[in-house]
Amino acid sequence: MTEKQNRKAVEIPDFLTVRALADLMEVSPIQVIKELMDNGILANINQQIDYETAAIVAEEMGFETRPKAPPAVEEEIPMIPQPLKERIYEGEAPEDLEPRPPVVTMLGHVDHGKTTLLDVIRHTNVVAGEAGGITQHIGAYQLEHRGKKITFLDTPGHEAFTAMRARGAQGADIAILVVAADDGVMPQTQEAIDHARAARVPIVVALNKMDKANANPERVKQQLADVGLQIEEWGGQTICVPVSAREKTGIDDLLDNILAVAELAELKANPNRSAMGTVIEGELDKSRGSTATLLVQNGTLRLGDALLIEDLSGRVRAMFNERGEQVRKATPSTPVVVLGLSNVPHPGDTFKVVENEKTARAMAARRAEEKEKAAIQPARVLSLDEILDQIRAGQVKELNLILKADVRGTIEPIVDSLEKLGDEDLKVNILHQGAGNISESDAMLAVASRAIIIGFNVKVDPAASRTAEAEGVDIRLYDIIYELIDDVDRALKGLLEPVYKDVVSGHAEVRAVFTIPRVGKIAGVYVADGHVARNSLARIGRNDQLVYDGRVSSLKRFTEDVREVREGFECGVGLEGFKDFEEGDIIELYKKERES
Repeated sequence: MTEKQNRKAVEIPDFLTVRALADLMEVSPIQVIKELMDNGILANINQQIDYETAAIVAEEMGFETRPKAPPAVEEEIPMIPQPLKERIYEGEAPEDLEPRPPVVTMLGHVDHGKTTLLDVIRHTNVVAGEAGGITQHIGAYQLEHRGKKITFLDTPGHEAFTAMRARGAQGADIAILVVAADDGVMPQTQEAIDHARAARVPIVVALNKMDKANANPERVKQQLADVGLQIEEWGGQTICVPVSAREKTGIDDLLDNILAVAELAELKANPNRSAMGTVIEGELDKSRGSTATLLVQNGTLRLGDALLIEDLSGRVRAMFNERGEQVRKATPSTPVVVLGLSNVPHPGDTFKVVENEKTARAMAARRAEEKEKAAIQPARVLSLDEILDQIRAGQVKELNLILKADVRGTIEPIVDSLEKLGDEDLKVNILHQGAGNISESDAMLAVASRAIIIGFNVKVDPAASRTAEAEGVDIRLYDIIYELIDDVDRALKGLLEPVYKDVVSGHAEVRAVFTIPRVGKIAGVYVADGHVARNSLARIGRNDQLVYDGRVSSLKRFTEDVREVREGFECGVGLEGFKDFEEGDIIELYKKERES
């Protein structure tokens, strides 16, 4: 009796989604899905279940259940994921926030019509509301529909979308998933869905090419349901709008639905503060110098403002909208082209307005110096100890993984085994799974989501390898399933760290020691084998004792700074924090390589 009295009671309506049931019980949706599976029911997070099914799950999880009266409309579970409503900048007082237009991007398979649909939306609006048409292409544009503004990022593709997130940008608020009605869900469609989910943005499906004779929308809807996107008319929460970019039909309906999703998202910003936002494009114009397309995301950007963009500085000397018209200010969610920068910024860089140009230059110089120092350090892979520290602080509840295998048949048993690992504090969250080699898109998703990439019987594409090395992504390759599972289990327990080995790249003999004013002692060396490179790791041993282990700080041939000196040549070498050279010392040059 005492046990039943202590059980927490939950009121369950006649129908609710798996997510809603999890929210009612204040547990993870994954736990609910697993309990449903134990009862022979396969359901995704947005699938509706009836009262009887929900009650069985709740009671088996230790809750007392009772029916709930039909809820009022405003009590229904919102279509927009809750995290989107929290997308306001920290430190802003709620009373200072005002509604802002949504920022939208197009995702989808390569041939399904993303760019064409964007062009139709843009030009349809121009014909309706502007006389002269758009005079320049600026990578983002804003249109008005039914008296409300919508901002489109004209950078279609989940790679661009994820690259912005990887660089720290806020990115889009809504993702339009373009799926061809005659082709259906393709591998890139699945990738786009996973990237949008990882970004935690709502998805609106644009079912394109409805004008084609072989269009089969019902088949596509079933395919979407199979990958976890249950559309509204099938009882789910994903909006699906049939359109034809070629025939220019369904466009108004799509824009209406974007506004509806944005309204539910309650997107807000503070227009009465200094501007901050993201670089969409950067370009060197022959007549105007360095230009950048900026998307203002908070605050208001004004003519004359001093800008800091990563390690660049400047002042807004002129500002233009997408029609080439000069404007004096840009409010939240507004894209503009600005002139007056010291150099060309990179897409995805973040910017902010600072007090004055002097401050901007000083901060940019400091950032450039920090960037240069960071460039000579080896890329730091995702630290599992760091994840565990965040778990203890209550910041992280999942270990994000990207899983690639040689064939799809191998993926299912791996996923089943991985999902059984962990506990209530930390679970595996598979952001993306697929067959084939590890691609650059996988690496960018890992950067943006702080994920580890797991490969089974696959290789790493050269572009993915470069990105992983530059950004510090941990890629682990396996050919035995139980070793893969065991390593992930150890990672969840904080026991697995990347393993490095030292690879010797050369030896140099110290033949003379020179004292250089304001620099100190430099060794004149002969490269006996291999090569010496600036910033290479180096160590010196004497009498079976290690006397130095650090890095090459300077490298000269005669009076010239050089990057590398090969076997058989002489050069001058400086080592970080070391001046006690002796003639006859052997400097061993090496690098650290991560073992697979």
